[in-house]
Amino acid sequence: MTLKLLKLISGKIRKVLKFIFGIFFRLPSGISELWLKLSVRLLQVLMLILVIVLCINFNLFGLFGPSPKLTDLKDPEISVASELFASDGSLIGKYYLENRSPVEFSDLSPVLVNTLLSAEDIRFYKHNGIDIKATVAAIWSTARGEKRGGSTITQQLVKNLYKTRHKNQKGLLGYIPGVNILIDKSKEWINALKLEFYYSKNDILTMYLNTVDFGSHAFGIKAAAATFFDRKPAELKVEEAAVLIGLLKAPTYYSPVQNPDNALKRRNSILLQLERYGYISQSKADSLIKTRISLRYRRSHDDDDATYFKEAVARSMQEWSKESGYNIFTDGLKIYTTIDPHLQDYAEQAVIKHMRRLQKRFNEHWQGQNPWVDSKGNEIPGFIEELSRETSFYEGLSKKYRNNPDSIDYYLNLPRKMSVFSWNGPSDTILSTMDSIRYYRHLLNTGFVSMDPATGYIKAWVGGIDFRFFKYDHVNQARRQPGSLFKAFVYTAAFEQGLGPCDRRTDQPVTIKYTEKGETKTWSPHNSNWNFTWEDLTLKNAFARSVNSVAVQLTNEMGWGKVIECAHRMGINSPLRNVPSVCLGSSDVTLLEMVNAYCSFLNDGMKNEPVLVTKIIDRDGKVIYEYKPASVRVISAETAFLMSVMLRSGLTEAGGTTQGLWEYDLFNYDTEFGGKTGTSSNFSDGWFIGITPRLVSGVWVGGEHRNARFRTSQLGEGLRTALPVFGLYMEKVLQDENLKQYRGKFSKPSGKINKPYSCSSYSPVSDSLLSEDDPAKEQQDSL
Repeated sequence: MTLKLLKLISGKIRKVLKFIFGIFFRLPSGISELWLKLSVRLLQVLMLILVIVLCINFNLFGLFGPSPKLTDLKDPEISVASELFASDGSLIGKYYLENRSPVEFSDLSPVLVNTLLSAEDIRFYKHNGIDIKATVAAIWSTARGEKRGGSTITQQLVKNLYKTRHKNQKGLLGYIPGVNILIDKSKEWINALKLEFYYSKNDILTMYLNTVDFGSHAFGIKAAAATFFDRKPAELKVEEAAVLIGLLKAPTYYSPVQNPDNALKRRNSILLQLERYGYISQSKADSLIKTRISLRYRRSHDDDDATYFKEAVARSMQEWSKESGYNIFTDGLKIYTTIDPHLQDYAEQAVIKHMRRLQKRFNEHWQGQNPWVDSKGNEIPGFIEELSRETSFYEGLSKKYRNNPDSIDYYLNLPRKMSVFSWNGPSDTILSTMDSIRYYRHLLNTGFVSMDPATGYIKAWVGGIDFRFFKYDHVNQARRQPGSLFKAFVYTAAFEQGLGPCDRRTDQPVTIKYTEKGETKTWSPHNSNWNFTWEDLTLKNAFARSVNSVAVQLTNEMGWGKVIECAHRMGINSPLRNVPSVCLGSSDVTLLEMVNAYCSFLNDGMKNEPVLVTKIIDRDGKVIYEYKPASVRVISAETAFLMSVMLRSGLTEAGGTTQGLWEYDLFNYDTEFGGKTGTSSNFSDGWFIGITPRLVSGVWVGGEHRNARFRTSQLGEGLRTALPVFGLYMEKVLQDENLKQYRGKFSKPSGKINKPYSCSSYSPVSDSLLSEDDPAKEQQDSL
């Protein structure tokens, strides 16, 4: 049908041309007939080309593959990196599939533009997307067996923007060798002409430099200039621009980082091109060619500080992304967070300093033995073998060698090159999978988070000892038993039932009968030192000393349901077992839940959800999200104040468990402290939450697996494993004169306090050791 239509049209055209030649050109009949035939043939060829172009453009019968739509051309989608900012406006990370930050043409120096034209498309401003001369030259060189490109910058932009050579863009004819090349080139020519119609030459140049891949996770000229030379595009020197433009041909092969010799040759070749086209003098070209490449290479933001925090922000934004339709990895958002970069730095320093020492102590404690033991101290048989079955490597072997355990075992124990974590930096070594599991099960890990109790703003976040090797976040992903930290909810619930800090209970054995899943059980807990003193203790002193028996008595009196309800109300979202041992922290929770709940004690009984992001701006500068505070009252102001007194009592009451803080330089800055330790029953988990008027900070320390632990309270309790991180952190914070906003004393109660709270036991930091102006004496007297 198409051929019939063409013949019909050709016949009509032939008659028209014959008429024209007859009127305007009085040529001899033979010559006139020849011109007529040539003209008809030419028009037929042009019509055939037009038909082919239309067929390719509209993908007739799915033969040619899709082409960009009109809307795609007018508003091309470019994947742009989103930027993550700290509270002071400093850049702390990026999210991207392609690390790209677009620039405007005004941001490009003439040097950079001239270098690009010299290397890629010297007649760019003279053609309309297709350089006929370059195309013919490319065809001729290909016929001679040489390889020479003929694509213009506009054609390359088409490939970059629309991935015209990707397999998803192929039609049925695109799988035929030779034909596929003609179709691909036709698509590039057609769409290059379209781009030239819709955009100015400067716009096309800008889009091109914003989309190209420079290697080293740098997409676009802005990211490339920053990555390789720590400059803005407008600041690039001629020789630097030549290096970057040289990367476009083959980003890895010509990488100045991976292949500096190749990069140097490519740069010099482009410098000669610049000289050839008159952009630089011969003397300057000769001078620059003699120089080496001078890099100021910066790693991409994959390896930035606060990486655990960066991942936490990404997780927290998943629901928002679903609802809003924005993608933080492609939409070029500016995300402003609550993190304080100075506090973040001090938190990381504290973690590294303490955990390095603690790991050494742990290794000495287990020297010659494996730390995975049962409650009787015996090594657990098959422990490592069982863990190996949880690995993806084992899963792959199981699929490959079904019903062949010998082969699986062989490859699990086959040594291979790998990089493992060490406190001296990544260590390249040769280990088997089984050996690496054994190695990592000897390591302790940690989580640390610091919050502003008045706002819920996260100020520092360290999810582990090294994100490169331990992706699992111990701030809000890992759940572990909090031990005595949970007693705060016992005493809060007790105060809500009418008790106060100066009420008393006897330190004595307690047995509770209860029913779980239809089975009657009894529970008779002991104190951490296995002794009962039979002393008549104030609740204030019992809390400060973390006396288990008193917490259990209170729980038995009011019912553990009250404790569970109080914990959930204050922000513990993890499931809690409905058993009496919940009062001593037997249910797993996250560190972030505990720290956030403790913030309510310093915020007049009001709870805020933890805040990581305060504002998000799209690539057009429009604010698309802004945090709005939504505090909820969870306990009364009086109860909150009384619990803040209880938390401070650990420093001043006889036998208080937080008195290890006196070992640190914390009490010379007109700042008051409090806190609570926590330790799980077998020392698998050490906890500490420290409070100041401006910050509530929490620490967890333990092995990745609960069976890897210290064996004694002297080494394994939270006072020894977790509290030092807080002490080291707050030392740095208070010593920094630029962070005076984090100093201060606890506020007076906001209303009348009806229950007495000034009762105190004699502090082990005795009067003989405290002068009247000693800060310890001042804090003791204030309570």
